[in-house]
Amino acid sequence: MAKSRFEYVREFENHERLLPECYIVVRIDGKKFHEFSKFYEFEKPNDLNALKLMNASAKNVVLHYKNDIILAYGESDEYSFILRQNSTLYNRRTDKISTLFVSLFTSNYVALWTKYFPQKGLDIKHLPFFDSRCVTYPNLKAIKDYLSWRFVDTHINNLYNTAFWMLIKKCDLTTEGAEERLRGTLSKEKHEILFSECGINYNDEPEMYKKGSLITRKGEILHEDVIKQIEHFFEGF
Repeated sequence: MAKSRFEYVREFENHERLLPECYIVVRIDGKKFHEFSKFYEFEKPNDLNALKLMNASAKNVVLHYKNDIILAYGESDEYSFILRQNSTLYNRRTDKISTLFVSLFTSNYVALWTKYFPQKGLDIKHLPFFDSRCVTYPNLKAIKDYLSWRFVDTHINNLYNTAFWMLIKKCDLTTEGAEERLRGTLSKEKHEILFSECGINYNDEPEMYKKGSLITRKGEILHEDVIKQIEHFFEGF
């Protein structure tokens, strides 16, 4: 780049770097996705094609950065990409990693949209967008606990949402009525409500809904118990 007297403005740039020798999580989350899913009439509590679109977009990110990513885990409108402890990707610059991951994910989401929603063109006033953050974790225990946290969150959210929407669809309750029916209930009680009042055995629900989606470095998409399999996923790391 040519030198000029205006070049001093570059001194105002701040290139913060993530801590060395720490695992990096790049977490992408849908922004105002409640409104987005409502506009495009996503099926409740889970829209199969919407989840497949998220998985396909995340898979392309994983394959693009396969030398640095250990695995990725997603549920609903979020995805977490786990980078290896000694990754030097973009010199570990926070802004570079965060913005490039989320822009690559979003561009894939838009490009693949018609494959999963051929009858629903994207409206210029209702486009998908995501936020992104980078978080460092100092050791293997912490990063495993992070994934376990997201896995448990998937189970809690999906069980509640399944019971909530089935009470509305099958029992003709209002949203307020469904909320009141579930208020204070434990996991076991939600299972019973679904079975006794809605005729649904939660154990028969698709594994992707209950367990989320895990993508390996090779691009395999799995729906497994993350906590039980976590040691296997981190062998060699």
